[in-house]
This record gives sequence, structure tokens and C-alpha cells, in this order.
Amino acid sequence: MARFFREQDIDEFRECFYLNARNGSIRTLDELSLIMRSLGMSPTIAELKKYLKDKGGKMSFADFLEVIHSHSQVEKVPDEILDAFRAADPKGKGMIPAKELKHILGRWGECLSSREVDQIFREANVSANTSGMVKYADFVRIVCAPVPDYY
Repeated sequence: MARFFREQDIDEFRECFYLNARNGSIRTLDELSLIMRSLGMSPTIAELKKYLKDKGGKMSFADFLEVIHSHSQVEKVPDEILDAFRAADPKGKGMIPAKELKHILGRWGECLSSREVDQIFREANVSANTSGMVKYADFVRIVCAPVPDYY
């Protein structure tokens, strides 16, 4: 399973796994749920039960990597973000004012600092003066693109 992840990601997974898994293995839904959610995933209870059942009720770190890989194939974060933008776009224009996007990123969910928002805007080629419109599909594609691995 290591071939599907960058070394940096595996280190993060390992740290979270061993911090929360008692005795070096996952044995409960609570442990699995806590670890996966800590890594930014949103599995349902049914998915968690299936993952644990498929591994015989006990999950090693290698088993956990398999679960993370299979779950990442199911969970489509960019599509979910696009759906949220579309739900807030009743006229279907496919665009959002940059000023509004900056407000959303700085005030909702995991609130980003102005500096972080400005950095995201730079990476996504959004005008710094925030007076224009942003095609949210392009914005999501750029922001959700995998980070290049320059090892």
C-alpha cells in the first residue's frame, strides 16, 4: 500500500495511528473513527463497521493503509466542494465574487488567516484585489490538485 502514498503522508498516517490506537492496533469503531477523522476523512458509521469487519475486528497499520487507500477512492472531496458551490449558485453562473470567496475561506469551517487566503488566491491565480469573479470549478480544481512530490 505504501506505493499509493507519499512518504510524508505515510509518516502523518503512522503518527496519528500510533497516537490513537491502543496496543498498536485498532480494535474499536471509536478508534478507527477518531483516526480517520483526524486525518480529514469523513467515513460513515456503516463504512467504519465494514472496514473493521473486513479486517476481522483488529486492524494493524498495514491494514489501516489499505483502508485509507480504499476510502480515498470512495470519498470525492472536489466533487463535494463543487456541489456545495453549485447549491449556493441558484442562477448556475459557475462563478462567485472573489470578495465572497475570501469571506467564506476566512470565516467558515476551519477559518483561514488573511495570509493563508492570500496565498491560496496566489496559487489559484485569483486577483489579489478581490474585485473580480472566480470560476469556482477552476478554483476547486487548482486547490484540490495533489501537491507535487519533489523527492
